[in-house]
Amino acid sequence: MTRRHLLALTTAPLLAADPPVIVLVGDSTVNDEGGWGPGFRAALPNATVVNLALNGRSSKSFRDEGRWAPALTRHATHILIQFGHNDQPGKGPDRETDAATTYRANLARYVDEARAAGATPVLVTSIVRRNFADRMIVRDGLVPYVEATRAVAAAKNVPLIDLYSATLRQAEELGPDGCADIDARDAEGNRDHTHLGPKGRATIGAIAAAEFLKLFPELK
Repeated sequence: MTRRHLLALTTAPLLAADPPVIVLVGDSTVNDEGGWGPGFRAALPNATVVNLALNGRSSKSFRDEGRWAPALTRHATHILIQFGHNDQPGKGPDRETDAATTYRANLARYVDEARAAGATPVLVTSIVRRNFADRMIVRDGLVPYVEATRAVAAAKNVPLIDLYSATLRQAEELGPDGCADIDARDAEGNRDHTHLGPKGRATIGAIAAAEFLKLFPELK
């Protein structure tokens, strides 16, 4: 190698690392219409955030409908996985799972397949339903699925964003009236205590992004 070639190598600018590609999968509390995905994207401007979450899907139906397979072909660096709201009893056999058995098995399979595709899976607990008794959130049937998500994360050594705990704190700090600012509204203006309006999408997305960066501080 000539001296000129050596000089060119030592003076060439270092290329910046490629920005992370973060894929979101889940239900309507994640997607861009009524979920925290838009706020998450806005809080991470140097990342490519692909939101594949869809209304009404559970950990079972998302896969059964072929919605999971595209997440594995996006060359993601990270795949965030949040289910639970539509896995509960009463959602019908096409969607519902048992928190202690089939739901855990579904999450474990998502984790394994994300890793096999070269991505880092991140499990996310469901956002809280903002239903109050006095000024305290009612612990409802979502809780066993939250606990199951935490258990799978621990068993599989998977990064966890405990968004349930974070949104529970947020809701109880705001109180029933304060949550009106983050609730979605139907066509008649009635409050939706599960889905998110514009302010809810922004603030809870920012919370999710902050928790993500705690897990992966090198991406700041």
